[in-house]
Amino acid sequence: MRDESAAATPARPATAGPSAPREGASTSRFTSEAPRSGSAGAGSLRHPAPGHAATGRHGRRSAYAALDLGTNNCRLLIAEPASHGFRVIDAFSRIVRLGEGLGNSDRLTEAAVERTVEALRICRAKMQSRGVVRAKIIATEACRLATNGADFVERVRNEVGLDLEIVDRQTEAYLAVTGCAALADPRAESVVIFDIGGGSTEIAWLDGAATNPSADPTLRIRAWDSLPVGVVTLAERHGGAEVTRMMFEGMVEEVADLLARFAIRAAAAATAPHFHLLGTSGTVTTLAAMHLRLARYERRRVDGLWMSDAEVTDAIEDLLDTRLEQRADNPCIGRDRADLVLAGCAILEAIRRAFPSERLRIADRGLREGLLMNMMREDGVWRRGGYR
Repeated sequence: MRDESAAATPARPATAGPSAPREGASTSRFTSEAPRSGSAGAGSLRHPAPGHAATGRHGRRSAYAALDLGTNNCRLLIAEPASHGFRVIDAFSRIVRLGEGLGNSDRLTEAAVERTVEALRICRAKMQSRGVVRAKIIATEACRLATNGADFVERVRNEVGLDLEIVDRQTEAYLAVTGCAALADPRAESVVIFDIGGGSTEIAWLDGAATNPSADPTLRIRAWDSLPVGVVTLAERHGGAEVTRMMFEGMVEEVADLLARFAIRAAAAATAPHFHLLGTSGTVTTLAAMHLRLARYERRRVDGLWMSDAEVTDAIEDLLDTRLEQRADNPCIGRDRADLVLAGCAILEAIRRAFPSERLRIADRGLREGLLMNMMREDGVWRRGGYR
């Protein structure tokens, strides 16, 4: 389980690719005024002029923020530019289950909206306290699917003062690639990158080796897809509390059917020299933590870890042998995700069967890192130099 407390995380450089998404994910200014009923207030994030957000007041280095509101999680990352990347100065993550019930309905529930609004208020306060001058705040599958998604966005604007943007599936897939492509083996002539979310799963085939660490990784995307299935929706349809092996196979088969078109388009991927899978999600980071026998989650040991095909199989098998309470008591899973992790494993298993690989690289990074890299590159912060 990704463990990002309300306190600042240790500063770390990011090495995500430099590309900007093809559509959506517009950039916004963050202001410190209080929200007013019927207006955007502090969340009225105005569009900035690129290149003008590199330094804050009194010449201090500017803080950038990226907020990813998914079907299951609300995640915030605040960072300042560093040499060839950024330094994280604050982070926040909370399981809100905004998309709870969407597998059986087409609306966001009032309880889910209330949980999410409360988490977003915390995020706004953090951005204000850190002096954020530029932010990207996105919402994904739950808001895309819900018939009241636009109403929810308006409520957040009025009550919290943040302008959420519902990004399209291509933008989400490209951001996932941007956020974690730096972990791809530079020798690999082909990589399949995937991000297992709460309501959707993004997957992309990167064709050809990376010629330059700073090159735009999205230019290597030969095919991509956004599968309308994630850990929340899959668990709601099949059950996630007590999962038998027959139930697990049923989930794998459902995902395999949804994956079939992409698997045909990217069939040549697994035949290229040094091919491997690269996954980012709570599912793969949980499997990595279990493989390492961690007493508690440690990002530094998980992010960038290589796991063999046999090690991934063993970790999934171990999870299949557990009951709900055992998973809930595991500090690397937790009670909030105990009923979802096996659904994530089923999605991973379908991907592994479609693209057999001797190795899987684990990424504890993704959309937020991609958003931050794009903003800083647009502002030209590294061209000006002076960052350490």
